[in-house]
Amino acid sequence: MSDVVEETEQPSRSMLFVPGSNASWLSTVQVYGADYVMFDLEDSVAVREKDTARLLVREAIKSPIWAGHEVVVRINGIETPFFHDDLEAVVSAGASIIRLPMVRDAQMIKDLDAELTRLEHKYGIEEGRTKILAAVESASGVVNAVPIATASPRMMGIALAAYDYVMDMHTTHDTQADESQLFFARCAILHAARVAKIHCYDVVFSDVNNTEGFLREVGVIKRLGFDGKSLVNPRQIEPLHKAFAPTDEEVAHARRVVEAAREAEEAGHGVASLDGKMIDAPIIAHAHRTLRLARLSDTRR
Repeated sequence: MSDVVEETEQPSRSMLFVPGSNASWLSTVQVYGADYVMFDLEDSVAVREKDTARLLVREAIKSPIWAGHEVVVRINGIETPFFHDDLEAVVSAGASIIRLPMVRDAQMIKDLDAELTRLEHKYGIEEGRTKILAAVESASGVVNAVPIATASPRMMGIALAAYDYVMDMHTTHDTQADESQLFFARCAILHAARVAKIHCYDVVFSDVNNTEGFLREVGVIKRLGFDGKSLVNPRQIEPLHKAFAPTDEEVAHARRVVEAAREAEEAGHGVASLDGKMIDAPIIAHAHRTLRLARLSDTRR
């Protein structure tokens, strides 16, 4: 992934969890407009429903409804008895991205990579097509974030999951507080994502009726530099997308930066400037990304 967000790149502001055991949701959830829909076979599915959910998700992925869409599936952890059956079912059906929970170290990603390669060969799928999203949910995962993020060329993203992490740290995820208990973890996985040039997703905000708290948390992660957030309710999609949309002032400035860079290039100047200040490559890349986000947010056409 380059520093400049290309027109063809999949937007990544929202990743909506959908319980794999909920057949009606599996066939209708695309209407809500999340950037990614993630079928869940892990925490939202009771043990007695694991087999049924796996079959439902496999058939949903194969449905024409999802043709041309990148579908994410959160499978059960690599150390659970459900891992291999989950992986085979969803890879054979054509899942685009596997979200692996409870990732503690790079070896878990390498093991998943090897299994994906085996299954792709088995089912005649192009090797490397199936991507990986690692969910970090423990102190070990946070301190190993960079090795995890760079463990495989299949990596498309890394996500922080708060519940297990705060339990591991002997604290709580208090959505009414200042969120300082997540600050180090957020920074750690964000830096890892930037090193690996992959997407970075923030924690779920489970209090779906607390819009003020949700937007406060979204403001924090936007300022830090996250690409998006995992969601549990479709009602959170629109406010998240609006919050990530650039302001009028940001769009106007980005357009001026891009135009100044274009004029400098056409004039054969090695350096571009705007309002007496030099514009270097990172500033130009940021301007392109701002304009791309504006188009994605339908704020500018």
